[in-house]
Amino acid sequence: MSLLVTNARLITVPAGTDDPGYIERGYLLVQDGRIAAIGAGDPAPGLTADEILDVDGKFVAPGFVSSHSHLFTSGSRGLGVDQTLYGWCTSMFSVLNNASPDQIYWATLHGSLDFLANGVTTAYNFTDPLLPWEPMVEGKRADGGGVLRDHAWHTRQADGCHDAGLRFVDSIALDATVGTDDEIFARFEASLDHVLAMDPDIALGASIMGQVQWSTRPDAAEIEVAVMDRFGVTNQAHFLETYEAIEHQQTKFQLYKNAGALRPGMMFGHFIQTTPEIIADAAAGGASMSWQPASNGRLASGIAHVPEMLDLGMKVGMGLDDQACTDVADPWQNMRMGMFMQRARTHDPLSMMPERVLRLHTLGGAEIMGVDDRVGSLEVGKFADFVVVDPRLPDVGPLWNPVRSYVLACGLRNLKQVYVGGKLVNENGVSTNPLAAEATHVLHTELPALADEFGVIL
Repeated sequence: MSLLVTNARLITVPAGTDDPGYIERGYLLVQDGRIAAIGAGDPAPGLTADEILDVDGKFVAPGFVSSHSHLFTSGSRGLGVDQTLYGWCTSMFSVLNNASPDQIYWATLHGSLDFLANGVTTAYNFTDPLLPWEPMVEGKRADGGGVLRDHAWHTRQADGCHDAGLRFVDSIALDATVGTDDEIFARFEASLDHVLAMDPDIALGASIMGQVQWSTRPDAAEIEVAVMDRFGVTNQAHFLETYEAIEHQQTKFQLYKNAGALRPGMMFGHFIQTTPEIIADAAAGGASMSWQPASNGRLASGIAHVPEMLDLGMKVGMGLDDQACTDVADPWQNMRMGMFMQRARTHDPLSMMPERVLRLHTLGGAEIMGVDDRVGSLEVGKFADFVVVDPRLPDVGPLWNPVRSYVLACGLRNLKQVYVGGKLVNENGVSTNPLAAEATHVLHTELPALADEFGVIL
C-alpha cells in the first residue's frame, strides 16, 4: 500500500543540521511503510498512491521519540504525589508488585497505545525487572537480595509494546544481585532472544537497564560492560536523579568510568546531580543522556544542566519517563517544561530554543538509542512515522514562525492523526488497534481489584 500526503506544512528535522527543515507547503510519499519521496509544492505530475491524504495546511512532523519510558506504569497515575522518587516508587509498586505477567502485559499495551495517541511513535522502554521493587533506605538498596519473578514478567512486557504497534527498544534489567554471573548472562540472553524473534520493524533492538546506582555489587559496572560487549547492546542507567544521598550517588560514576563504560552506546537517564567534572568525563568518552523534564519536576528531582552538556558535544534525547510520574504523556508539555526550566535556571532564552528542544524529542532521542537510521525525522528511506497537527483547531493565531508555534502553541488539543509506517494508528484520540478496548477494561477492573486485595499506598 502507498500513501501520498499533500498540502502539508512539513517539519522534517533532517540529520546533519540544526535547521528544522520547514517546508511551507509540500508533499510526502509513503511506499511499503517508508518515505519514498518528500518535497516542496505539489507532487510531480503522475506521482500518485493508493490513498491520497490532503491535510489542507496542517503540520506534518516526525512522530516523537521518547528515549526513556516505563510503559507498564500506565495504570498508576496520580499516586505518590507528595513524594520524591523513592516514595513515589513505593506507592506505585504497592499495586503493580502484585500483578500477574498477563496483567503487566495489558498495562504495558495500554501505555504503548497511550504513547501512540499522544504522537509518540518510538520509545526506549524500561521493562519492570524480574527482581521486585524494594524500598530504598537513605537512597540506597537495603540488601540487594530477593526472589526473581518468572521470566514471563519480562517477555509479556515486550509483547505489550509489540502488539500495540509502538516501535521500541526493549531495556532489560540484569538483576545482577541474584545468581552467578553465568546465570545473569543466561537470563539476559533469554530475554534478548525473545525480542530478536519479534518483527524487527517494531522491536528495534534491546538494551540494558543499568542499575549501578542501586546495586550492592562493587563490580556491577564491569558486569554491565561485559554484557554490552558480549551481546552488542546499548545501556541506559538511571543515574544521579534524586537529591537523596548525592555524594554516594556520585561515587558510583567512577565505577562506570573505571569499567570503560563511558563510550557511545552508554546513556545516562536523568543525570541531574552532576558536577562539571562528571559532565566533562561523560562527554569526552562519548556517553549520552536522556532528559525527562516533566518527570524531574513532578518528583522534585531537579534540573539537568542540558545546555552545558550539549555545549561539550554530548548527545541528548528527551523522554516522557513513567506515565505515572508525568500523568499525561504529552511531548509538547515535556518540551515546554524543559525549555522553561532551562531558561529559568540560566536566565538566558538562547539556552534552550524551540527548534533545539523539538530536535531533542525526535531525532535526538533516536540518535542516543542508535535507531536514527530508521526513525526520528522525515527523510527518504526512514519509516513513515508522523503526526498531523492542526494549528487552526483550536486556532493558535497567525504562524509568525511556524516551527516555534508548533512547539510553543500546539499540543494534544491540535493533534488529529498519528501514522506509523504510513498507517493510521490513532485519530482524534481514538486508537485503531483492536486490543485497545480490552486494555482499557483490564486496567479499570483488575488493577483496582489488586488494590482492594493488597492495599495501595496513596
